[in-house]
Amino acid sequence: MYVRHLTVGDFRSYPSAEVPLEPGITTFVGLNGQGKTNLVEAIGYLASLSSHRVANDAPLVRFGAAQAIIRGAVVRDGREAMVELEITPGRANRARLNKSALTRPRDVLGQVRTVLFAPEDLSLVKGDPSERRRFLDDLLVARQPRWAGARGDYDRILKQRNALLKSAAPVLRGRGKQRRPVEGADAVSEREAALHTLDVWNAQLAQVAAPLLYARLRLLRDLAPLLGKAYDEVSAGQSDAKVSYKASLREEFAARIAAGEVPELEELHAELLASFAEVRGQEIERGVTLVGPHRDDVVLTLGELPAKGYASHGESWSFALGLKLAAYHLLRHDLGDDPVLILDDVFAELDSGRRERLAAMVADCEQVLITAAVEADVPSELRGRTYAVSLGEVTVRE
Repeated sequence: MYVRHLTVGDFRSYPSAEVPLEPGITTFVGLNGQGKTNLVEAIGYLASLSSHRVANDAPLVRFGAAQAIIRGAVVRDGREAMVELEITPGRANRARLNKSALTRPRDVLGQVRTVLFAPEDLSLVKGDPSERRRFLDDLLVARQPRWAGARGDYDRILKQRNALLKSAAPVLRGRGKQRRPVEGADAVSEREAALHTLDVWNAQLAQVAAPLLYARLRLLRDLAPLLGKAYDEVSAGQSDAKVSYKASLREEFAARIAAGEVPELEELHAELLASFAEVRGQEIERGVTLVGPHRDDVVLTLGELPAKGYASHGESWSFALGLKLAAYHLLRHDLGDDPVLILDDVFAELDSGRRERLAAMVADCEQVLITAAVEADVPSELRGRTYAVSLGEVTVRE
C-alpha cells in the first residue's frame, strides 16, 4: 500500500498543493516553518482523522478560509482508491470515498494506514498516561477500524456518567429529600433514585469498557515481543525493554493484568462492576469516574526501572522509536501489506549510530516519507526522491 498523490486545499499554510508520490523513499527538505511537516500531517490525518500536533481541527484550516480539503489517491494491490476529507471547524467533517459521500467520516478509516514518528512522540515515554493510552487506542483502530466507534461509545457514556456524579452530588451524598410515595408503593428517597440511576450507568459503561480493555490487553501482548526486538536494534544493545498494563481495577485483579495475564471478556466485565462498587464513595465525593480504560496506564520499563524518570534522553528516544517500529511491524504482519511509514523531523534528534541503524531497519518498507530541515541529517541510503519546501511551495529536486 502506498499514497500515489496528495492534494491539499486551505490546509495549514497551503492555499493549495499537488504532490505526486511513489513507492520507496521520499524526502521533504526545508527550513523550519516552511510547511514540510504540514504535508505528512495531512497524510496522517487521512489515516487517523486526527493530527499528531494539535488536539482539535481549527488550526488545520488556513487562516481566513472556511474549510480545508485533504485528498489522497491510495494504491493497494494494484487498485486505486480516492479518499477525501473536508474539515470545517465547528461543524462535522465530511468524507468521500471514490467521490461518493460517506455517512460518517470514520468510515474511511482503514483506507490509508500510517505509522508516524515525530519529536512529539517522546511524550510516549516522558509524558502523561493519556499519551500512552492514545497510542494504544490509535493502534487498535489502525488494526481494526471498528474500534473507532467503540471508543466513541465509551467516551459518550463516560461523559454522561461523570455528568450524573457532578449534577447529583448533593443528593448522592445523602442530602436529598424523601419523595412522596406513589399510591401502593414505598417511599423512595432522592438518593436511592440517584443511586439506581448510577447503577444503570455502571452497567452501560462496563458493557463498552470490557471489550475495549480486552482489546488493549491482547494488543499489548502481541506488541511486547516486537518492542523488545525493535528497541535492541535501534539502541544496539540488550536493554530488556518491556511494556505492561496498569489497570484502574481492584488491586489483586490489576496485579494479574500487570503480570501479563489477559482475562476473558466476561471476567473483565464482572471486575469492572465490582470495582465501581468498591470506589463508589470516592467517586461520589470527587464527582468523577475513577475506574475504566480512561484511568489506565501503559508502563514502560528498562530492566527493573521505569523508563519515565530513569531513562536517559537517548534511551527515551530509542524507547519511543521502538514503540512506533513495533506498531509498524505488527500492522505489517496483521494486514499483509505495509503501512506508510512517516519520519517527521526525527533524524536531527538522533545520534549518528541511531540514524544509521534506523535507516537499515526501514530500508525495505514499501513507502517512507521523511521530513528534514537539513538534508545532511538524513542517512545517504534514505535519500530517495527529494522535494524542496519553501514558503508553501513544493518543488521536486532534480
